[in-house]
Amino acid sequence: MEHIPVLLQESVRALNIKKNGTYIDGTFGLGGHSLAILKHLGPFGKLYAIDKDPYALKQGKKIIDSRFSLKYGNFSTQISSLIQKKNIDGILLDLGVSSIQLDIAERGFSFMKDGPLDMRMNPREGIPAWKWLKKTNKKKIEFILKAFGEEKYAKKISHAIVERNKKKIITRTLDLVEIIKRAIPKKDKYKHPATRTFQAIRIYINQEVEELKKTLNLAIKILKPKARLAIISFHSIESKIIKNCFKEHNHPLIIPRGLPITEKQIKKYEKKKIKIIKKIKPAYKETQINPRSRSAILRTAEILS
Repeated sequence: MEHIPVLLQESVRALNIKKNGTYIDGTFGLGGHSLAILKHLGPFGKLYAIDKDPYALKQGKKIIDSRFSLKYGNFSTQISSLIQKKNIDGILLDLGVSSIQLDIAERGFSFMKDGPLDMRMNPREGIPAWKWLKKTNKKKIEFILKAFGEEKYAKKISHAIVERNKKKIITRTLDLVEIIKRAIPKKDKYKHPATRTFQAIRIYINQEVEELKKTLNLAIKILKPKARLAIISFHSIESKIIKNCFKEHNHPLIIPRGLPITEKQIKKYEKKKIKIIKKIKPAYKETQINPRSRSAILRTAEILS
């Protein structure tokens, strides 16, 4: 399937690009957003792109542009290395799973294609999903399915997974899909029965929640006044984290008068002030062309101080 960047024009507009500014594409993927940003940059502009997927790195090597630099690793780690610059004009994060992950069966992300049950965005790090399911107890699996997948049949599915692993280890994606289908008593006609379970396992295996929280704090820290942070999220867990982070920075720190606290101590707890810009969802036309965009939400914040 052809890779179609979600909310492409809207996210680039949200960055309010200055021709000679410095920007970060924190989730390079197949480079659709990076290429669009480069089109808006002038000769002295700079774009740093980051990705931990080796497949994305291969794609990034095709971009020959002196204004462009691709860094390998987690965006929280790589953004940390850019903190010293303190002159970043905008950061874009697209938190969706890319086509190279969903469409290549061997990556183990898809519940529509048979492949090894892996799900690691960086196949060089961590353990594959099948190994985690094999060694994890029923209660922990149930908790993860509820917390990261909002799966109401988490107890039934976790029980089915553990019982099947006792007889034969689940190593293939479609094996897991069949176990989920048999465990769920009532099907949702609008959603594939494995959607929430696969989402939950993927989020846990890749530590996406922890990574997002770290990244948000670091991103706001290195953006200068009038800079923009634009984030495309795809499910309610990500959405809540972003919304809560933006709200925290949208309200100034209030210290009651008379407290025995120094200016240095106050600065320790101070947060950068931001302006929240109205969220954007894909137009109907985009959802028809690219069904994967249906759940996307673009949230943008502008640094005030």
